[in-house]
Amino acid sequence: MLQIKNVSKQYEELKVLDQINLNIESNQTTVIIGPSGSGKTTLLRCMNLLAVPDSGEIDLNGTSLIFDPKAPIQRKKVIDFRKKTGMVFQGFNLFSHRTVIENIMEGPVTVLKKKKQEAREEGILLLQKVGLEEKANQYPRQLSGGQQQRVAIARALAMKPEVLLFDEPTSALDPELEIEVLEMIKTLVQEQYTIVIVTHKMAFAKEISDHIIFLEQGKVVKQGSYSELYHSGNERISKFLTTLQSS
Repeated sequence: MLQIKNVSKQYEELKVLDQINLNIESNQTTVIIGPSGSGKTTLLRCMNLLAVPDSGEIDLNGTSLIFDPKAPIQRKKVIDFRKKTGMVFQGFNLFSHRTVIENIMEGPVTVLKKKKQEAREEGILLLQKVGLEEKANQYPRQLSGGQQQRVAIARALAMKPEVLLFDEPTSALDPELEIEVLEMIKTLVQEQYTIVIVTHKMAFAKEISDHIIFLEQGKVVKQGSYSELYHSGNERISKFLTTLQSS
């Protein structure tokens, strides 16, 4: 379980997250939704410490970090915590000068200290999983956007994370290409990975989610199943879900 306790984050005068408390259940898919500027991406980045909270606590399966600006977290603890999470970004973030298989091997070799041959063999298996084994020796520029994002998913899986984090994983893709990425994520959902995903695609969220969190102005307004949110009586949430249901 990923527990978030009283987490706050501020950039200069803007409070982006305000006393967030959440339990992210293991082997379930949690979807974070809300209007632009609500703090969704910042919350996701706090879950793997790409953004370090100003205060509060994050606990991932017993590994707990307490945040206090007067006592910064040691870099080693940050790195060790990040090893437990896998982030898939909007813009793929692949190394352009490395081949597909080299991109996937990078983390296991440099961070997990695996032997190159072992990392390569595991990387090929992951490319088979995402349907791109034949692209192993190509470069990111030779792939479509959908293929690049599937490579990014394989790269995240290569670290054997305890939780997978997706930040609007199809927002940079054409509608035609996003389908293949959504189908890949559905496969991971069915395999019961622990997943947290930020998305504006409500039809997709309704289909895959075990739990939905509605965030606005840096606060959790409501959480529960899609049905519970839709029938919550909160007009703001119902309108939001209805407006984006066709996406």
